[in-house]
Amino acid sequence: MSRLRNLLLAAFSFSVLSAGAASAEVVGKVGVDWIGNDIIVDAVSDPEVKGVTCHVTYFDRSLIDRFKNGNWFEDPSNNSIACRQTGPIEIGNIDLSKDGSEVFRQGMSLIWKTLVVNRIYDKTNDTLIYLAHSRELTDGSAKMSISTIPLYGQSVVWKNGKPQ
Repeated sequence: MSRLRNLLLAAFSFSVLSAGAASAEVVGKVGVDWIGNDIIVDAVSDPEVKGVTCHVTYFDRSLIDRFKNGNWFEDPSNNSIACRQTGPIEIGNIDLSKDGSEVFRQGMSLIWKTLVVNRIYDKTNDTLIYLAHSRELTDGSAKMSISTIPLYGQSVVWKNGKPQ
């Protein structure tokens, strides 16, 4: 019973910590087969960088596929990302460390797997990097996708001043 309680507490804590991440709007849904599997396309706006929109894709398994394969509680880790400037860029309080910060998170399973988008600022090349990857509680995944927004030559407003 203690193990179950700890798992539920961890899941609750995880969801509370993700409350600051951006929300997504489904802008596309493409059927890929006759059993109802789909590729979903989400538009994600960076909450700290106005004027940047990322489009993230992921696979959404149907009920028939879940019955057929017996894997009820998770979707594959396959995903892709493309980010573009969609308006004037205004950068708020972003994490400038090499780890960057999490911009978006969406569950890909009941508890264990999450699709994550991290933003990293490459100061040397004056570029925003967006990395989409799956985070798994037990096994890491090497499946990832990356997109960049070069800031060089752009009229960018830094709310806290451009990092030197």
